[in-house]
Amino acid sequence: MLVRSESFTIHQIIGNPIHEVERFNQWNVDELIYLDISKTENKNIGRNDSKVKDLGDNLSILEAVSKNCFMPLTWGGRIKTIEDIRERIARGADKVSINSQAFKNPKLITQGANTFGSQAIVVNIDAKKHKDGSYEVFVDGGKTPTGKTPVAWAKQIEEMGAGEILLQSIERDGVACGYDLELIKSVSSETGIPIIALGGVGMFEDYSKGVEAGASAVAAANIWHFKEMADRQGKLALYRAGVDVRFNVKK
Repeated sequence: MLVRSESFTIHQIIGNPIHEVERFNQWNVDELIYLDISKTENKNIGRNDSKVKDLGDNLSILEAVSKNCFMPLTWGGRIKTIEDIRERIARGADKVSINSQAFKNPKLITQGANTFGSQAIVVNIDAKKHKDGSYEVFVDGGKTPTGKTPVAWAKQIEEMGAGEILLQSIERDGVACGYDLELIKSVSSETGIPIIALGGVGMFEDYSKGVEAGASAVAAANIWHFKEMADRQGKLALYRAGVDVRFNVKK
C-alpha cells in the first residue's frame, strides 16, 4: 500500500502503488521515485481486483509498477547487495536508491556504479537538524545516528561513484513547511553531482525555492496526493519563477 509519511513516524494509507502510477502517467510527471519503507518483505495490499491480486512482495510490486510506468522510475528500499540492484533493474527500475546499506557498506556504491553506471545509482541521505543548528545523517528509517554530517557524507558518496543524491530533511517530512533550504545549500555547494530535494513541500512555490538553494531537481509526495492538477500547478509555479521546466500548460 502507498502511504503518506510525516516526520518518519506517522504513516497514513492513501492508496495503491499500481493505481497511483496510472494516475501519474496521465499527468506531466518527469520522474517517479518509489521508496519501500516497510519493515517486512510481505506487501499484502489487501485488494482482490485482478490488477493487484497476489502482489505480496517488493519485486512483484516493482514489476507491476514498471509495466504501467511511462516515465523514468527510481526504486529504493531493501537493497543490500549488487544482486539486489541487478534484480531491481531487471524488473524495470531505471535507477535504484540506496540509503542505510550505502552507509554500512560504501563499496556497494562503487560496485553499483561500475556495473550499471553512475546514472543508475542514487544515494538517499536522511538528515536531521539538532537544536544547536548542526546536521547529522541518520539511517535505518531515521532511527540510527551516524555521527556524520550530510556534507561529509555527500562528498564521500560522490567520490564512491554515485550519480545523484536524494536529500531529505527528517523534520520537514510531511509537515508542509517548505524545504530545508539551509541543508540544500550546504550540500549542493560542496558537491558536483545532482541533488534532488525532498521533504516539506506545502505549496507549489516551494519548488523554485529548492532550486534556488542549489537543488538540481525537486521532489515531493503529499502535495501530489492531496492537490488537484499538482503537475500543472507545480510546473507553472516553476516557470513563473524563471526555472527552465518542461510542461504543456499555457502561461
